[in-house]
Amino acid sequence: MTTVSAKPAGQRLRADAERNRARIITAAREAIVEHGAEAPLDEIARRAGVGNATLYRNFSDRRELLHHVTLSVLTRVLEHAEAGLAEPDAFEGLSRFTHAAADERIGALCPMVSDHIDHDDPELERALLQLKAAAAELIARVHASGQLRADIGVGDYFLGVTQLTRPLPGTGCLDLDQFVHRHLQVFLDGLRAPATSVLPGRAASFEDLKRAD
Repeated sequence: MTTVSAKPAGQRLRADAERNRARIITAAREAIVEHGAEAPLDEIARRAGVGNATLYRNFSDRRELLHHVTLSVLTRVLEHAEAGLAEPDAFEGLSRFTHAAADERIGALCPMVSDHIDHDDPELERALLQLKAAAAELIARVHASGQLRADIGVGDYFLGVTQLTRPLPGTGCLDLDQFVHRHLQVFLDGLRAPATSVLPGRAASFEDLKRAD
């Protein structure tokens, strides 16, 4: 008779620790969307279903936690961009990425963590550069297909997505999330070629979206 060995205790502990860490990052992301970057750490631990000691064992302070939340979001959004690039139809790939990025709440998270992370951190810089490159490729691909109006730049696109997915201030606006994908579709329809209007000014680039020092 074959005996199935139990998983070693060390492996079980590592798996439990990884699950706890992932739950904390997910809970922090949700709390930041609702309450901002100063969301109480006690509340984040409660949402994650762990004790405060477990939270601090994984993340020494708020800054470290926000760092990993930001990395997690950038990584997931990059995966969505790569999935969009794999779509045979270029505009469908852009649409898929747009709606998926909205579900990651990039519009809500970007401004909330912008003052609480180290923008010179090489790990974050690398993740952001990868995402920018994938997004630029998405836009270039749709331009090349002739489906995107010629006066739209990658900065225009990202500015539109972040504005449409950013929660409005005030508790009376909390239920507007249900309309985000509807309005994003209107936005995407407006990006299609041929253009039905002339846009004022010039196309925005990533450089235009940089934080002011």
